Amino acid sequence: MKLNSIRFIFLLFLVVVPLFFASAQDFPSEIWHKGVLVSIDGDTIRGQLKYDLQNNAVQVNTRNVMQTYSARKIHYFEIFDETIDSYRHFYALPYSVQANYEVPLIFEVLYEGQLSLLCREEVVTEAAPQYNAYPYSYYGGNTFNQTRARLKYQYYFLEPQGKIQNYNLKKSELYTFFKKRQQQVKQYIKKNNLKHDRMRDLVRVTAYYNALLDS
Repeated sequence: MKLNSIRFIFLLFLVVVPLFFASAQDFPSEIWHKGVLVSIDGDTIRGQLKYDLQNNAVQVNTRNVMQTYSARKIHYFEIFDETIDSYRHFYALPYSVQANYEVPLIFEVLYEGQLSLLCREEVVTEAAPQYNAYPYSYYGGNTFNQTRARLKYQYYFLEPQGKIQNYNLKKSELYTFFKKRQQQVKQYIKKNNLKHDRMRDLVRVTAYYNALLDS
């Protein structure tokens, strides 16, 4: 086999194998979960659930009978997510998309209290530069780009009066949601070295703030 052919096969291996594993990944919104859905009419439906936050809908498979519920028909649903070995809880809540105009969107509840932490997820595709170990790449350099999919989270805070506010992951903005105990929250974040854009840390901060309100 000629040297050029060997180089081509090696480069093809570097590109195709990572793409294969990336495409083989299943995200929670792409698989069925055991769960229960409660409609706005008060009906309780149990079965296998698959959620679609992009279209604000949930599919329910009950004994091979498929039904689709839009956010307008959903009050609440719960799933057991085997990818994280935990239960997850979702509500359809009115969200202001324009002045004086609300639409129901599906939100996951990460923490529920006087101030609740919500989130919505989406699968996004992004470029991921890869290092080419072979020094004489046909592409003219030692790196090349491939695309990969990952989960992206958008966070929201639900205030006691029912208003849902979007959080843009800016640290300075985060403190505005804890206005009644802002200084204590700042100290708590610093002391525990918490990140303003990491899910588990946002849950901890929200829980701490609610504990301060309850004390």
